[in-house]
Amino acid sequence: MFPTASRSVPVLLVALLLAACGGTGDAPDTTESAAALSVAVTTPATRDLPLRIAASGEIAAWEEMALGVEVGGQRIAKVLVEVGDEVAAGQPLLQLDTRSLEMQVRMAEAALAQADANLEVAVANAARGRRLKEEQLIAASDADQLIAGELTARAQRQTALAQLENARLQLGFATLRAPYAGTISARSVQPGQVAMAGTELLRLIRDNRLEWRAELPEADLVRITPGTAVRLRDNVGDAVEGRVRTVAPALDARSRTGTVYADLPQPGALRAGMFAAGEFTLGSAPALTVPDTAVVERDGHRYLFVLADGDRVAQRRVETGTRSGGLVEVRSGLQGDERVVTEGAGFLSEGDRVRVVDAADAATGD
Repeated sequence: MFPTASRSVPVLLVALLLAACGGTGDAPDTTESAAALSVAVTTPATRDLPLRIAASGEIAAWEEMALGVEVGGQRIAKVLVEVGDEVAAGQPLLQLDTRSLEMQVRMAEAALAQADANLEVAVANAARGRRLKEEQLIAASDADQLIAGELTARAQRQTALAQLENARLQLGFATLRAPYAGTISARSVQPGQVAMAGTELLRLIRDNRLEWRAELPEADLVRITPGTAVRLRDNVGDAVEGRVRTVAPALDARSRTGTVYADLPQPGALRAGMFAAGEFTLGSAPALTVPDTAVVERDGHRYLFVLADGDRVAQRRVETGTRSGGLVEVRSGLQGDERVVTEGAGFLSEGDRVRVVDAADAATGD
């Protein structure tokens, strides 16, 4: 009985091995189907897109004025403004010590009074000389001297009057007033300092008016005209609107760029000296567009993936243009009738197999 049981064991093992080998031939091959990536596709469409030119440049005062006194050698008594103060036209900004200037006015007034007295005497002498000359009681030369004395006295009075007016003018210069309304942007003076004529003491941004000075290459500069709309973002993200005031008539010889000056009536949080990026709006034009999610950037170039033969994709290098409202202009690289991958393009390579699904399913990877 025992030899019969031992011979049946190898037969059973062989049967089990054959069953295992036969089972592997019926398993389905899922490798190829698992490699297909779910994507969403669309066909490029022609739509009207705004024509924009992007640029960057400095925010600057439209006109920033350097203010100083016209009277030199006088001590500053008061500074009436601080940086950031808004001032009205004619408002006093600083005051010089006026004691010496007031004394010059009094001296000029005294000189004018003396000239008036001398003129009164000269007029009387001239009248007496004419009368005596008519009566032939005085030599003609003596009479002429008396008459000339009146003319000299009148000239001396005019000189004294001019000196008085000049002294009063100098006294008026002792108060520095704002020539225009605006904002004080800089202050380089303190009370007690001796001011020299022509030295900058304060700076004023006229009418609080700022402008954007954008630099553009020559190809874009010629497309900009006065009145073109501009749009910037301030440092808190709010939109700032403006209009081109003027375009520079010449380009920089080295950079081959020109400056565009755009007025910013409501600059928001922008300040003079800031650097800002913005764009010029030139109208609209029809353009071939795809969703911006379809564009893939690699190695400094932009690509789209289109459905090619069967369920595989082909990579197309394209040139893009204006972006607006989630769409991007395709200037070259497409014919317009292709099916372009819009979801999942960033994971694709040339020749990859894909499975087209709805956009929502492609986004979740189902």
